[in-house]
Amino acid sequence: MSGRSLEQLHADFRATSTNAMPIAGLVTWAALGLAALVLPERTVANASLYIMAAILPLAFLIDRLRGRNLFGGGDNPLVRLFLLGILMVGLTVPLAVIGTKGGQALLILLGMAILAGIVWIPFAWAADDPTGITHAVVRALGCYLAYGFVPAPFTASAICAVVVAAYVYSLLAMRPIGPAAVTAEARTAAA
Repeated sequence: MSGRSLEQLHADFRATSTNAMPIAGLVTWAALGLAALVLPERTVANASLYIMAAILPLAFLIDRLRGRNLFGGGDNPLVRLFLLGILMVGLTVPLAVIGTKGGQALLILLGMAILAGIVWIPFAWAADDPTGITHAVVRALGCYLAYGFVPAPFTASAICAVVVAAYVYSLLAMRPIGPAAVTAEARTAAA
């Protein structure tokens, strides 16, 4: 065990974190939403199955371009737990397909939009930031509403728009992360 308090681990997680994953998520879901305006629902649903697989490499690329190392935060066990949370959500992806029995393309898209949002729950705990819980819950409810009330052919784009709006909210509302977190924590400790 590291001997650090949970509060110290939370602060370290925020200080060594980055907003590259939410930015990558926003970009990929926005692209899928735009593609949904011109592509068949089945193609959009199939593409949604690869969203989580696309977000992580794009986040690594974003951070590399900024001279940072995504998840390069050292030995914080909260980073490992967060990554395990991502893995566990990823392992449930087949349920989105099995649950629809290979049919209903929009249900696959809905399932992926909600499942990918669940990743925000372990982030919320690791960062000690309720924004992640709000993101996951509001995103799920918004996606259900888009699925239920937005008429075709705009349903898929509406689901993606809800996801993008959740990312925008989170990027604006979450506690400072990265170097900004270190500065904010220092200011709070000095006050």
